[in-house]
Amino acid sequence: MTDKTALIVIDAQESFRHRPYFTQEGVAAYLERQQALIDGASAAGLPIVQVFHVEDSGPFAKASGFVRTLEPLRIAPDAIFEKRRHSALVGSGLDVWLTRNGIHRLIVSGIRTEQCCETTTRHASDMGYAVDYVGEATLTFPMTDAGGREWSAAEIRARTELVLADRFARIVSVEEALAGAAQKAAA
Repeated sequence: MTDKTALIVIDAQESFRHRPYFTQEGVAAYLERQQALIDGASAAGLPIVQVFHVEDSGPFAKASGFVRTLEPLRIAPDAIFEKRRHSALVGSGLDVWLTRNGIHRLIVSGIRTEQCCETTTRHASDMGYAVDYVGEATLTFPMTDAGGREWSAAEIRARTELVLADRFARIVSVEEALAGAAQKAAA
């Protein structure tokens, strides 16, 4: 059996620009890598899934007008799902869609690295999916721990990749994710 692969783009939405922790640091690099992954998946004929986080109020509320693709990303998803939890696989219908479409491997990307992307990766792995985690196509923001130490986005990404590697996912670059999907499709 071949591993049919889908690209999952999690929470790459304008809502984040309206949160107090949003910073431009790393955004340009993220957008370039996320777009390269989207374009490569599209060119390879991989199904592309876009997931939006929604809440009842604030910038994640549909009424805010910010629950839309983060500009200037260009994406033509095969399916769109909305979620209210960290994992894109909880209550969104994504799991049903993946099963119906024979998807066995996920390429995970999006916003935030250590929250919804990591949680979805762990959940997918526990459900039996093979997961390629593309850290360079994820974005997060600095955080301050209980002791007052600020962790940079780069440190958070490195920590996330460390805890996911070889336990929950294969940590890959955009090019490695796309090459791996092409190899699986050819098998």
